[in-house]
Amino acid sequence: MTLEEFQRLVGQEVGVSDWFEITQDQIDAFAQATHDHQFIHVDPEAAAKTPFGGTIAHGFLTLSLLSAMVYDALPAVDGVTMGVNYGMNRMRFISPVKVGSRVRGRFVLTDCETSKPGEFTTITDVTVEIEGQDKPALVAEWIGRRYMGEAA
Repeated sequence: MTLEEFQRLVGQEVGVSDWFEITQDQIDAFAQATHDHQFIHVDPEAAAKTPFGGTIAHGFLTLSLLSAMVYDALPAVDGVTMGVNYGMNRMRFISPVKVGSRVRGRFVLTDCETSKPGEFTTITDVTVEIEGQDKPALVAEWIGRRYMGEAA
């Protein structure tokens, strides 16, 4: 799709990702990578005694899955050679994600502005849903920057 076609999608839901299962192996690897070994993430026996009833994913693990979800859900824009995370205007963790749960991202494009030739910035409202639950895992207003052509 052209950049102009993509910009006409502002205000609309532009994609929903496939479901991603959260496994204990993922949680353990994330704990190892981030040095966050809190028992509610990595000790199923101790976590079973909490109100969660078992281990839960790190909030930042769920947040980090947005990259895979967006690749899965958003339409490609012709000529884009690179995209980067630019930040969040806001982000909230709403519900814990229990091990074995499946999550997916729902994306609404709220803004798409050309920053300078060969570069544009998007703002996307994101909701990460947990299969079978009314309340989402997280909501965010995500800023992305994309580069076109050889300018990247």
